[in-house]
Amino acid sequence: MTAAAVEEGTFATVRRGVALSPELRPGLAGTLALAFVSMAGRVAVPIAVQQGIDRGIRAPGGPHLGTVGVIVLITLGILAVSTACGYAMTRRLFTVSETALAALRARTFRHIHDLSMLHQQSERRGSLVSRVTGDVDQITQFLQTGGVMLLLTSGQVVVTTAVMLVYSWQLTLVVFAAFLPAVLIIRLFQRRLAGVYRTVRERTGVMLGAIAESVVGATVIRAYGVAGRTEKRLDTAIEDLRGAQQKALRTSVLGFSTGEIAAGVALAAVVVVGVLLGVDGGLSVGKLTAFLFLVTLFIQPVQIATEVLNEAQNAVAGWRRVLDVLDLRPDVADPDTEGVALPPGPLSVRFADVSYRYPGGPVVLSGVDLEIPARTKVAVVGETGSGKTTFAKLLTRLMDPAGGEVLLGGTALTTVRFDSLRSRVVMVPQDGFLFDATVAENIRFARPALTGEELERAFAELGLDDWLAGLPQGLDTPVGERGEALSVGERQLVALVRAYVADPDLLVLDEATSAVDPATEVRLQRALDTVTRGRTTVAIAHRLSTAESADEVIVVDAGRVVQRGPHADLLRDPDSIYAKLYASWLEQTR
Repeated sequence: MTAAAVEEGTFATVRRGVALSPELRPGLAGTLALAFVSMAGRVAVPIAVQQGIDRGIRAPGGPHLGTVGVIVLITLGILAVSTACGYAMTRRLFTVSETALAALRARTFRHIHDLSMLHQQSERRGSLVSRVTGDVDQITQFLQTGGVMLLLTSGQVVVTTAVMLVYSWQLTLVVFAAFLPAVLIIRLFQRRLAGVYRTVRERTGVMLGAIAESVVGATVIRAYGVAGRTEKRLDTAIEDLRGAQQKALRTSVLGFSTGEIAAGVALAAVVVVGVLLGVDGGLSVGKLTAFLFLVTLFIQPVQIATEVLNEAQNAVAGWRRVLDVLDLRPDVADPDTEGVALPPGPLSVRFADVSYRYPGGPVVLSGVDLEIPARTKVAVVGETGSGKTTFAKLLTRLMDPAGGEVLLGGTALTTVRFDSLRSRVVMVPQDGFLFDATVAENIRFARPALTGEELERAFAELGLDDWLAGLPQGLDTPVGERGEALSVGERQLVALVRAYVADPDLLVLDEATSAVDPATEVRLQRALDTVTRGRTTVAIAHRLSTAESADEVIVVDAGRVVQRGPHADLLRDPDSIYAKLYASWLEQTR
């Protein structure tokens, strides 16, 4: 990327960021007015010094202390007003920025949540979390510190320049001449900082991703004794971030040093030229003294420009990463108001010549054409990688087919509003994910209004009341993060009750009985019989005991439906794919 492109990208990023945060705009004019008054108060001191020297101390006929006293009182009044304005401006800016960026954070999170599983899987989760937390925090920090400084220093430069011109246009030109090279150099550093701080934000996301994986995968890391390799991987991510930050700081320090040199040159030049003007009688002692104060006020913004620039580029890099996420268009989009609701009553399933290919990968499903009548219990079986899970994701519209069409109740899924789809179709994933809450709170995710009595009745109807009674605190038992306070089978029990109270018309099960002990499997199977009764059910079967109890079995092989029929019928041909799968499963369970 060229320097010009980086600079243009910076301003474009800021414009788009502000456009996406309309909460930043209300009261902006008032905030700027307060900043201007606050800055105008700062030049009261140099003016008071000039007036005090020329009209008080060096007044004709000797010092006039009364005049000095009046000047001091007026100056104190001006400073009190400017301080109050500075406080009001800072408070307004903090309030507005917090409100705006909280909305941006929520907007970004919702957008990430709306992205398809493919989009989410293409980014490391730690990096996505970094967009919502660290990157937005960086913007907040700039607006509340660098933003305040930017407002104040901008006003300070304008007001100070105006007063300097009134006192001596010659000395003002001297100051500008001293700072012009510094301004050009700082602009050059700004372009370089845009690139290096983008790298810093990217390295931060990588580091957070590595840390998140290490924490979540702690059990696996210990089990395989790979703590050393994990630490090395973390060390690499941390070292990459440190190197990027050091490069950014070196660039920043060079810019700061340039400002320091310019400040020294300006002060020296003003003293020399000012004394010469004073000797010629064109400048009074008070004006020269005041001008030196004004130069100090003029220098301050330039000296802190690098610091503000440092924060600004870091914030712009964060803003750019947030905008990158918001620019991603969900490939599984909610038709919203333009969509339709699923028809009432039991739902049939229709796959019309459906095919699917993961980006950059082979075809996973090809030419799938089948229909599942309403209230039918179907088991989908096949070897690992045959396309079973993809079938379930297409059925629940976690993904859209590359070709063909999926219909529920005769309605194309792509035309169905998400609120209708999610209320009528429920998927129970294989891992039985639970939130870090109680058993009751996890079930109420499906129906928030359920009372304690209704929850207990649901467990009883599924034959799980004895298991519930055995929990330490019953419905109020905490399940831990990701449900890890419960066993795998117990998590599946809670997930199944959650699906039951949702009362869907189509239930999709990604093998709820896999990886559980025999006693829990009996409980699960008994509960499943109740949950699936009277509704269309599609079970992705890893254990073929699920296929035995299904009305019909669909056999998938290499992305194609190769067999279909009742369990007993499919076993009649001993050379069929299903018969071989079943024989292999029986051998493993002995």
